[in-house]
Amino acid sequence: MKYVVTVAGERHEVVVDGDGVAYDGTHVETALSDVAGTPVRQVRIGREVHRVVARKLDGRGRYVLWLDGHRYEVEALDERTRAIRDMTGAAAAATGPAPVVAPMPGLLVRLLVGVGDAVQAGQPVAVIEAMKMENELRAAAPGTVTALPVSPGAAVDKGAVLVALG
Repeated sequence: MKYVVTVAGERHEVVVDGDGVAYDGTHVETALSDVAGTPVRQVRIGREVHRVVARKLDGRGRYVLWLDGHRYEVEALDERTRAIRDMTGAAAAATGPAPVVAPMPGLLVRLLVGVGDAVQAGQPVAVIEAMKMENELRAAAPGTVTALPVSPGAAVDKGAVLVALG
């Protein structure tokens, strides 16, 4: 089965068949195992082992993945569904950089950027503490920091804009 996987705006082709997994045309050895009693899975890709937690989001094929402590929003669609979306414009979304928002209630520990800074997709921009764990938040798309509406040390609600990008 062929999938089109989008991560941080970049599309990748993943083919899963009886011979294993191919990523953008390159065969990779993979293995997946559960960590008993937890939502964590261990993924072996080649010789590297990663810890992954996946959660389904609203919408077909949309997930949030925590990979080795980093958060990624991904969309994984089979080739046919991806083609239909592309032809019909069903995937058309707002263009431009999206603000970085608090994924959960917590405490803004620090900001890693300032107003006027240029950021790249995947670049860390803020650190939030929730449930006694620090979570590094990253920009989903490139842009320029236009505002920092929350100061470090402030409590934030889920969905609060932490870094506005333009």
